[in-house]
Amino acid sequence: MNKVVPTADDAVADVAPGSTIMLGGFGLCGIPENLIAALVKLRITGLHTISNNMGVDGFGMGLMLEAGMIASHIGSYVGENRRLETLVLKGELDLTLIPQGTLAERIRAGGAGIPAFYVPTGLGTVVAEGKETRKIGDRTYVLEQALHADVALIKAWKGDRLGNLVYRKTARNFNPAMATAAKMTIAEVEVLVEPGELDPDHIVTPGIYVNRLVVGAAYRKPIESKFIQSGGGL
Repeated sequence: MNKVVPTADDAVADVAPGSTIMLGGFGLCGIPENLIAALVKLRITGLHTISNNMGVDGFGMGLMLEAGMIASHIGSYVGENRRLETLVLKGELDLTLIPQGTLAERIRAGGAGIPAFYVPTGLGTVVAEGKETRKIGDRTYVLEQALHADVALIKAWKGDRLGNLVYRKTARNFNPAMATAAKMTIAEVEVLVEPGELDPDHIVTPGIYVNRLVVGAAYRKPIESKFIQSGGGL
């Protein structure tokens, strides 16, 4: 039952080319940066990624883009990555943008065994193109399909050797939902404890959803953009 592996390299060693991969995080908050770095070393190509955003140039998923590893991406926000913009405009990467709430619910549905659901968001826009619509009551809704992945790479604050995970504040974001929606979930944590040391009421992701666990190292935790204002008011 000990799910801890020695290194991030060991954790992702058998990720296959062409896999669909979910990556936790919101901006650069709560991203599995050690697992991403290990994946980049492998230079696996043809990956289909699902993540709220695409990191930034030179860090996080931006490193995967620079290595030419990603064939398509499903996400909500990509405005911090110039490399992605270039690839999309050249037709070298297939990009699907989804409203953020819908993205979160499609991932949650994938983990809950819900094949599809109706939402009003996106009706009458490009978001609804090619999708089934249905009138329920006095409103029309768009049918959205659940999302699944071969692998989920997620980040938590604390974990025990059984794979139980605790998140810290906003770094929780998409990580718990993604942990449930993949065939194999690989988690990295900042702190590893023994079974029984985590408060059961604080565990968000039970170990049954986690296949492998690794202790991350040398976290950078950068901020995407910094705005500094000197005196003089607004």
